[in-house]
Amino acid sequence: MNPHLESLQPYPFEKLRALFNGVTPPDLPAIRLSIGEPQHATPALIRDRLVDTLSGLATYPTTAGIDCLRETIAAWLQRRYGLPQVNAATQVLPVNGSREALFSFAQCVVDGSRPEALVACPNPFYQIYEGAAYLAGARPVFLNQTEENGFGLDLDSLSAAEWSRVQLLFVCSPGNPTGRVLDLDEWKTLFELSDRYGFVIASDECYSEIYFEEGAAPIGALEAAHRLGRDNFERLVVFSSLSKRSNVPGLRSGFVAGDAAILKRFLLYRTYHGCAMSVPVQEASIAAWNDETHVIENRRLYREKFAAVVPLLQGTLGVSMPDASFYLWARTPGDDTEFARELLARTNVTLLPGQYLAREARGINPGRGRVRIALVAGIDECVEAARRIAEFSR
Repeated sequence: MNPHLESLQPYPFEKLRALFNGVTPPDLPAIRLSIGEPQHATPALIRDRLVDTLSGLATYPTTAGIDCLRETIAAWLQRRYGLPQVNAATQVLPVNGSREALFSFAQCVVDGSRPEALVACPNPFYQIYEGAAYLAGARPVFLNQTEENGFGLDLDSLSAAEWSRVQLLFVCSPGNPTGRVLDLDEWKTLFELSDRYGFVIASDECYSEIYFEEGAAPIGALEAAHRLGRDNFERLVVFSSLSKRSNVPGLRSGFVAGDAAILKRFLLYRTYHGCAMSVPVQEASIAAWNDETHVIENRRLYREKFAAVVPLLQGTLGVSMPDASFYLWARTPGDDTEFARELLARTNVTLLPGQYLAREARGINPGRGRVRIALVAGIDECVEAARRIAEFSR
């Protein structure tokens, strides 16, 4: 067996099941705000296109995807981020959701034979980053994001010697679970570090379309690169998905875009990886990327929920509006695991303990004493959950 499997920790939701073992919730409707699974309705235009193209199941799909899908994604990137040109043939690849791509990307770009190879990632973080690093033969190193540093990446915590061993840096903006968006100056610093030490940046942007003010969309990595004169996107690849944007987590559809030289090698890897997207899913994805009306409505629903929930929890859990995403990163009055377990036992509301999303680094676990609240349910459920949480926390 692969010895690196021994380094993997249980997934956060496995830890959550173990934590809740033996808990008997009260006789109240269960409200699950622990998992970031969108629960808004899937738009009819996506469902209809998927059904209308089911005949495509009779053909093997190509790994690179159909031209129309890549061209649609390139056009969306140009519209969304003000980019002058994205080459659909060389700078875009469809993938089966950002999770699959983030994991396989590390297997492609990390040279695990190099001594003491490192993969840097935010802390707290999406656990795929850590697992991808270990199974690529590297060791993850964590950049703490704390309230004291505004939930920014603690880049100074790595020495020059450590940065010289970093081969891949995972970035998540808007962040999971903090909702933090990197600004242009922060991207400039990351690009300078990449130039100095030669590592690749993998920018996870699956929450990019969940924000709160129309006309004020979060900056993305490709946009930042363009604004800083880096139009070849050297050593930069972004990952995006329809799951959150279009409420289709089961479609497993996303894309990677950026440095053409890296994507050429990633495509080669993927031809062996066996991860081509089926033609009906590609056709449904074209319909989704071409439409913004449903995305605007999706944002409106989240905006209503945040407006209703944040005032209810400000006084008890000290929550504040994130820059973007659909999470609240809330403080707990005591241990976060005990808080989550007792909350379930007394209110039948499920939240995710923050320490399950982070690792001990430089003497702290930056998720400890926090819970992640995913406002993915309907507004009535979210408001009811907030009321139960507030009453429990008093």
